[in-house]
Amino acid sequence: MFLEKVGIPEATYHYHMKQLQKEDPDKVWKERINELFEKHEGKYGYRRIHLALRAQGHEINHKKVQRIMGEMGLKCEKFTRKSRYKSYKGTVGKVARNRLNRRFSTTVRLQKLVTDVTEFKCMEDQKLYLSPIMDLHNGEIISFGISKRPTLDFVMEPLNQALEIIKDEAEYRTTIHSDQGWHYQHNNWVKTLSKNKIFQSMSRKGNCADNAVMENFFGILKQEMYYGEELIAYEDLKRKIEKYIHYYNNDRIKVKLAGLSPIQYRTLTSQSAA
Repeated sequence: MFLEKVGIPEATYHYHMKQLQKEDPDKVWKERINELFEKHEGKYGYRRIHLALRAQGHEINHKKVQRIMGEMGLKCEKFTRKSRYKSYKGTVGKVARNRLNRRFSTTVRLQKLVTDVTEFKCMEDQKLYLSPIMDLHNGEIISFGISKRPTLDFVMEPLNQALEIIKDEAEYRTTIHSDQGWHYQHNNWVKTLSKNKIFQSMSRKGNCADNAVMENFFGILKQEMYYGEELIAYEDLKRKIEKYIHYYNNDRIKVKLAGLSPIQYRTLTSQSAA
């Protein structure tokens, strides 16, 4: 009687009732995708989710992952606010030539390293400074320093940590690239590199594209764990950055590393070479 009043044929009614009772064919995929999205705290877009699923042995088209994430409202949020620490104070020491010349890729571990300094704001008008050293072979942060002040010792600490790794594991002579910040022109930095037979390379004045890989790392780090968040105390932010760098090295996959994290890629290529 009701169907006659609303003008719906009985066959149509039963068809739609059956469709509603059917289980969602993407239910399992949605569960897996949501689990990965939450595991990486919303940092993964559909490309990395797709690679992560493939790494788990699942076969699924990247367009299907994109569609499902769109239906579920899972979006990797990006923030565009930027802040950049400037350590350039003119020519206060030795300026090295640009040996790297934007050749950011290498198949040799520890052959090309890049470094820079960035700053973060904390509560109570404090600042935090981060100085990492990255291996361009796999994008791994091999050492880093964190300090309340951008002193010379602050950048020398990660350099000395990196030198220990280079001495034990480097197969070819290493080049370390930076901008023309005063730390990298300082006699202590220059002499330490020379003493350890490390080539020094510097970006051209005011040209951040010459160190684009490190600039990109700073952008990713701040987008994924700093921008859009409330300011926190120095010690809390320090722990948060340390945790993120561990995550970045060990768990955060890179499309250009065939869906592997930097350390996973290093381990795989070391095994292949052996």
